[in-house]
Amino acid sequence: MSPLPERKPVSASRTELAELMMPGDANILGKVFGGRVLALIDKAAATAAMRHAGGVCVTAQIDRVTFAQPIEIGNMARFVAEVTYVGRSSLEVRVEVFAMNLNSGEERATNTCYVTLVAVDEEGRPRPVPRLECETADERARYEEGRQRMEERRRRRKGG
Repeated sequence: MSPLPERKPVSASRTELAELMMPGDANILGKVFGGRVLALIDKAAATAAMRHAGGVCVTAQIDRVTFAQPIEIGNMARFVAEVTYVGRSSLEVRVEVFAMNLNSGEERATNTCYVTLVAVDEEGRPRPVPRLECETADERARYEEGRQRMEERRRRRKGG
């Protein structure tokens, strides 16, 4: 394995996945099943994290997910993910979810969440990742917000 770069820009992790929501994705009410959306969020987040880390990353946590709007069967669901914060071996990835009506072309945001992943080596042990290079004011703000969320997660894990 070649050595990892010391730093990588946010743009190097940016990932977009899109999938047509089919009848097999439906819940009992005929909307897209929340579990299907969560699986695609996890897939988008893992892809972004692995692009940054240069190897395997495993999901440690998905922060609170609020389904603000349903995704309809027949919509194109789009998942936009990018790394917002990195620690020594952990990465926080922001995932935005959009639904597009393919007949009208109208696209709407359905939810946003954060996924924490850990880069692991061949034995499944945490391994270091490149630092995150923020190139814009928005990226720097998201990095600082991510740092605060990671600190809060650590406090919760320690019972405080």
